[in-house]
Parts: sequence; C-alpha cells; structure tokens
Amino acid sequence: MSSEYYDSYPVGRLGIIPLKSCEEIGKKVDDYLVAWRKQRESAHKYSLEFDGYERDSYIIASETPRFGSGEAKGRLKESVRGDDLYLLVDVCNNSLTYRFFGDQTRMSPDDHFQDLKRTIAAVGGKARRINVIMPFLYEGRQHKRNGRESLDCALALQELVSMGVDNIITFDAHDPRVVNAVPLHGFETLQPAYQFIKNILRYAEPDMQVDSDHLMVISPDEGGMSRAIYLANNLSVDMGMFYKRRDYSTIIDGKNPIVAHEFLGANVKGKDMIIVDDMISSGDSMVEVASMLKDRGAKHIYMCATFGLFTNGMSVFDRAYEKGIFTKLVTTNLVYQTPELLERPYYIGCDMSKYIALIIDTLNHDASISSLLDPVDRIQKVLRKFANKEKI
Repeated sequence: MSSEYYDSYPVGRLGIIPLKSCEEIGKKVDDYLVAWRKQRESAHKYSLEFDGYERDSYIIASETPRFGSGEAKGRLKESVRGDDLYLLVDVCNNSLTYRFFGDQTRMSPDDHFQDLKRTIAAVGGKARRINVIMPFLYEGRQHKRNGRESLDCALALQELVSMGVDNIITFDAHDPRVVNAVPLHGFETLQPAYQFIKNILRYAEPDMQVDSDHLMVISPDEGGMSRAIYLANNLSVDMGMFYKRRDYSTIIDGKNPIVAHEFLGANVKGKDMIIVDDMISSGDSMVEVASMLKDRGAKHIYMCATFGLFTNGMSVFDRAYEKGIFTKLVTTNLVYQTPELLERPYYIGCDMSKYIALIIDTLNHDASISSLLDPVDRIQKVLRKFANKEKI
C-alpha cells in the first residue's frame, strides 16, 4: 500500500471510541496507531494542522452508565471538538451484563446498538467527522422484506446517518446491497480473505499443496458464492457449492429448516477443503456440510467464518472434531471470543486489529482504501512464501 498519504493533512485530530463491547480489540488498534505514528516521519508532522498527530493514546474515554430501571446515557470524558472520530462496537458481545430491576441481564444486539447511538448523541455534533466501525452489521440478516416484515437493517443505517454518521464500515455484510438504504453516505463491507489464507497456510497440515489437484474452496450455500469465488481465484483452485433445500412452509427458531444439502462441484476425493461462510450461528449447517464432504472422500477440512457466534455452544464442533470430520476451525476476533473457544485445540483465531488500524489510519488522511478492500498482492505474497517454505 502506498504511503504517500502520510504527508497529506488529516481530516481532523484522530479519536477512537471503542464501546465496552470492543474494548479489547480497540486497545490493540490503538497500540498499532501509536507505534506507527511515533515512527513515521513527515515534513508536516509538527505543523499546526498536525497538532495532536502523535500521542500516547488515541482512545477517547467514554461510558454508558445505566440506571436501575435499565435505562442508560452516553457520556464522553473529554472534548472531541473538531476530531475525526471512529466508534467501534460489537453488537454480538453477549459477555456483558447490566442490572435491570436488581437482576443481571445480558446485553443483546439491541442494547449495544442503543449504546452506540447514545455515544453519538454525547458527541453532540462537535466532531469534524463521525465514522462507525461495526464488524457484525446490526440486523444484517434482516436485509430484505418477505411479506409483512420489518426492514431493520435499512432502518438502522438510516438512523445512524440521520444522527450525523459519515461513514459506516462493516465486515462481510450478509447482503452488501443494504447500502441502497444510505446511497449518499460512505458504506464499506470488508472481507478477511487475506487473514483466512494466511492463518490456514500458517497452521496447515504438512502435506498441504495449493493447487487445483489437491485443494478446493467450498461455499456452504448459494448466497456465499462470491466469497468462495474470490478465495478460489486467488488460490487458483476449483470451487464447489452446496444448495440448501429448505421447507418454506415451516418456521423453526425463526428460520426455515433445511431439508437437504445438494452438492454442486467436481470430485473432492483426496483433496483438502476450505469451507468459507460469513458466520457460524449454531454450527449445525457447517458441520453437516463438512460431514458430507468427508463422506465423499475429502482429506483435510478447514472451516472458515468471519463471525463465530456459536449460539449453541461448542459441543457440536467437539463431537465432529473427535470423529475426524474437520481439521481446523477458523474465525476472527471481530466478535466476542469465549475463553472456551480459545482453548479448543482445533481453533485458529484471526486477529483483525492491525487491519482495522490500517483502515482508520488511511481514512484519517482521507486517502483511498482500495488496496485494503482487495488485498490480492498481499495474498499472492503469502502464497509465494508458502511455496518457498518460508515463515508466514
């Protein structure tokens, strides 16, 4: 990525506001930015326009204290006038609780989104620009209307924009077309393809070979085809997909049950598989796809998902791993990772904090993030290292 933008003036004094749901990754992002800006040399670094460019921390202290009734308020502990703000929120962090009429209640995505709005409201229009980094897009699964349904994702995006948010940055949106709800504002959906490939190759079995005769990328459903095609094209391997036949006359736990998985693709016998999806919810579907590939003679199976929610716990994966159905499970730290998940011997975590820091650093200089959106060069560099047996 070009470093020419470092000499351009920032949009405003950089400020990061990681909500409580994003404290851990927010601290890592801040550490990267502090280190980079202390090392960076620039002709304008000490000019008036660059005032506050180099600091010990870019985190703006904030809180959302709650009353006993469960109501809350947003509060900033320092001035943000003229700042270029980046608010980070993980709407899926179910580890946080609050007191509600004397009882401890887990925070839901609705609670996290409301806290985000409270914090934006506390800014009070004083910031130069407000950017929201929401890795798991709030209500992103409710992206289209079927019959008498609400369009929650579109409404949420419009609400943020009406409050003064200029840019919304998310990862692996369930349907990127939700941008149509806010066509005149910045909306970027990023992919962790580079991090997936890098970590799979780093922890791959010794006999892994990256070519069309030994490796294949699989999409577990037709909706994730573009994701699998991107990976397959960068790896120069074949791809396949499963078609989910659903019973649309029945709704169980809020979704139509899957009747059968139909495989569309070439012979998988003796090949390693990379199954890639946007999220793992209960995990039943992902494990079923892996089982079907294993029955067809697949060798090592690597299951990848941007968001590991694991709504029914880890037992389904524990049983599948013991049966030899899959080799590794790969997700990111863009959503809360439980201690139980991190302890699993088959789990590989992709740290996305450096990537987020790069995005913030680039956007703060009002520069293009095209090279970050499409990391072809970095992927090819990792593949060359793997081929040459160099450390990744």
